[in-house]
Amino acid sequence: MASTLTTAAPPRTDWSLIWAQRGFRYFFFAMFISLFGSGMNFAGVSWYILAATHSTVKVSWQVIVAMAPGLVVPFIGGVLIDRFDRRYLGVILDFVRGVAVLGTAYIAWHGHLALWHLYAVTLVTGMGSAMYWSNVNSLVQEVIPESQFTGANAAVLIGVQTGMLFAGAFVGFIYDRAGIAGILGIDGLTYFVSAWCLFQMRRGYVSPREHLAKYPHEYSETTEATAIALETGEIPEVAEAGLSLSVYSDLKEGFAYLKEQPIVRVLGITHSILMGGIVSANVLIVALASDVLHKGARGLGYLEAGWGLGAVLGGLLASQLPQRWRLTLYGLSLAGLAIGHVLMPLIAFLAAAVFFQVLFGFFRALSGVVAQATLMSIVPRHFMGRTQSAIAILTTILQILMSFALGWVSQQFSLVTGFSLLALMYVVGTLSAFRARQLLR
Repeated sequence: MASTLTTAAPPRTDWSLIWAQRGFRYFFFAMFISLFGSGMNFAGVSWYILAATHSTVKVSWQVIVAMAPGLVVPFIGGVLIDRFDRRYLGVILDFVRGVAVLGTAYIAWHGHLALWHLYAVTLVTGMGSAMYWSNVNSLVQEVIPESQFTGANAAVLIGVQTGMLFAGAFVGFIYDRAGIAGILGIDGLTYFVSAWCLFQMRRGYVSPREHLAKYPHEYSETTEATAIALETGEIPEVAEAGLSLSVYSDLKEGFAYLKEQPIVRVLGITHSILMGGIVSANVLIVALASDVLHKGARGLGYLEAGWGLGAVLGGLLASQLPQRWRLTLYGLSLAGLAIGHVLMPLIAFLAAAVFFQVLFGFFRALSGVVAQATLMSIVPRHFMGRTQSAIAILTTILQILMSFALGWVSQQFSLVTGFSLLALMYVVGTLSAFRARQLLR
């Protein structure tokens, strides 16, 4: 396994080979524009809720509502991602979320916005995101040569975090001038631009099942028989029953694959801890900007921009790391997140807090690129959707539990206690990361 991984992930990234892929260029811009809107939405809505309620628990509920669909949607989403054209799935998910966000922006513009409206649109976008990110992570595997998975993941992360960087830089100013309606309106429009970019990635319908022609032993006869029955349209009742059986068969096959792959499981657990900490930390960052730094929405924007800048730098470095260093730095990055979050609430100056956010973004990018590139080098294409969805489910569980815990602990005890709890989570992630390093060696 170690020798295969080394072959699949060369020491250096060939950027010219990556950017020569027309589909990847559209994919990169889709990620950039999508995260620009989503970054402003998340920061703007969080600030609006805190300003309106003065409650970190209410802010944590926003995160929980956004993440809750991830407990259910990925079970079916993973099967759909491994069955249908991932480009079309991405377009549909972007379109639906764009309509929902623009509708909420219209309500806010007319002055009728209530807290439940924000929770409702957060639920809708959360349902889409529960499938969307597993889908696009799987889509990267189709548009980039296998030898360049590390560079491709770095480029995607740079696109995502550059969008977040610009969102952080502008969100405070836009919020002060246009309010929550302007934030939601911009976010809604970015979904449609992202959908157009995904649609332009390639032509025609491409099913992940085409990959199976090369590896016929990697899928079940039940799945194939059902696909033929559905295509012919004969006896709808039988086809419908066959679809249920086929979905169950695909789920069972996915769980069996994960059961047989301890390396994939450990990498997935570590990545879930990383992503769970990143999203739930928003509860603490909003409170830090308001109650400790006293810098308002613009201060929050600077903190988000610092994170984005660090992530861009981390993605660039990760793409050029020699193979022998990657997994070691993977574990050290999570250790850096643990130490940094212990110190973060003790900072009273905005510049110092932004510097720490730059470090956090750097560590997140480096570890995220290594994890995703390693998974893509190991997991077969037609299992990637179910693997990413399984990781998404675990990530969601951690995000929900930690978001509520951080909000409650910070409000009942102190912000220092909340950051300490988050640091403890990253300590567990550090141990898991070094376990993955041991298994891969």
